[in-house]
Amino acid sequence: MASKPPTSSPAHELRLEDYLTAAAERLPAKVAVETLSGDSMTYGELNRLATEVTAGLQALGTGKGDRVGILLPKSIEYVAVIFGVLKGGAAYVPLDVESPSERIDAIVSDAKPRLVVTTSEFRHLYAGQDTSQLPNGLIAIRYNWADAITTPDDLAYILYTSGSTGQPKGVMLSHDNATSFVDWCSEAFSPTEHDRFSSHAPFHFDLSIFDIFVSIKHGGTLVLIGSQEGKSPALLAETISTKRISIWYSTPTTLMTMVRFGRMERHKFGNLRLVLFAGEVFPIAPLRLLRERWHQVTFYNLYGPTETNVCTYYRVPDMIDSQRDRPYPIGMPCSHCEVALTEESHDVHQGEILVAGRPVMLGYLGRDDLNDEAFLNNSKRWYRTGDIGRRLEDGNIEFIGRRDRMVKRRGYRIELGEIEAALRKHTEVSEVAVIARSTAEAVAIEAHVAWNGLNEPSLISMKQFCAEHLPLYMVPDRIIFHDALPKTSTHKLDYQTLQSQA
Repeated sequence: MASKPPTSSPAHELRLEDYLTAAAERLPAKVAVETLSGDSMTYGELNRLATEVTAGLQALGTGKGDRVGILLPKSIEYVAVIFGVLKGGAAYVPLDVESPSERIDAIVSDAKPRLVVTTSEFRHLYAGQDTSQLPNGLIAIRYNWADAITTPDDLAYILYTSGSTGQPKGVMLSHDNATSFVDWCSEAFSPTEHDRFSSHAPFHFDLSIFDIFVSIKHGGTLVLIGSQEGKSPALLAETISTKRISIWYSTPTTLMTMVRFGRMERHKFGNLRLVLFAGEVFPIAPLRLLRERWHQVTFYNLYGPTETNVCTYYRVPDMIDSQRDRPYPIGMPCSHCEVALTEESHDVHQGEILVAGRPVMLGYLGRDDLNDEAFLNNSKRWYRTGDIGRRLEDGNIEFIGRRDRMVKRRGYRIELGEIEAALRKHTEVSEVAVIARSTAEAVAIEAHVAWNGLNEPSLISMKQFCAEHLPLYMVPDRIIFHDALPKTSTHKLDYQTLQSQA
């Protein structure tokens, strides 16, 4: 039986904005946020600006349960607006400035915010709408929706994901969802006010929740890395060194590009102590290279969809066995949630990954149809991730692939992620994405590979390699080589772009 989202999350007094208030009282002169260009703001200044933003938003009629869109480049002002929205009891909806205007419009129409905070740079997107001034050159675009959606007072933010259909869907996360995650991070990673956190992920990506709120809670310094800056592996490596980053968090793709193109031998990374990665599988060959270069660093593989944030974690060994050819597992459940596999029994150890507990989202905004599909009631409210996992003998969970990436060919069920896992075993493959193309006659499997070697191999040699690691019916029909695979705005492999290419 499916489950509708609750009207609000459990009542816990702590809210995300309390982290900033407490840090500003404790460390008013400490730098809270800085940019690569050298601009910075102390905790006292950031708290004052956030309070000014709150006053401006409230003067325009925003209050508890409202939603406020934010259409800004990553900046110190953006961080202040996030906390300003939260201080007023509203929820923030981050919008990607690099998205096509059609997608931005679709999200705004779905979220129905009372206001969108932006600057004159993006005013053209909303020609004809009423605007009002806010502090620091910000403007508020005002809406009066005829069919406004009611959301819980405890709602903190809404992150939009595309899913397999490409249709944006709003994931509603409460203060309790987020603070349970932040508290777990505090327990697992022991951050302090002396830590300097990277902010590589865009603010519409769930990795940013760690960056912003764990840093602010502990009085650390958040180093903002803009979208264009974040695409340069050489600049990223330089930034970790010169900005004395101690805690780094990104997708494996970002770290892999640094290994390949970051000219890391030019820099020293003595301040770096913790590297977290999440969002996709990290092939073992580039991880081994990074592990060897950053030998003093502790690495963690974090797993969890936007709907739950991180729910399992695995500490990467200090030494990676030279014979290991499989990625590391996604690990054990975090202490603030429960994780199970569907249909698991004494002799079955594989199934869809389910998550229950405080970090599980409230639901999808205005989408009861999706909520009915997303939750399973079995004495608890379980979120169905759509990911397939296998429990190993030591209790860790190994990620197998996506439920919706399984195809049937020649009578066999084939998980495309399993083909990717096999190709990642090749020492000169740095990235791989496998897609299926269906015709009236058959299903063709197409592997897209980023090649790290000097000379591109023949198709025959690559098919022979696949045949050594896969059943013949799983060997790809086509293998296409690239310098690098396309990425989404959240720095993950862009399967939709590959699927759309002829």
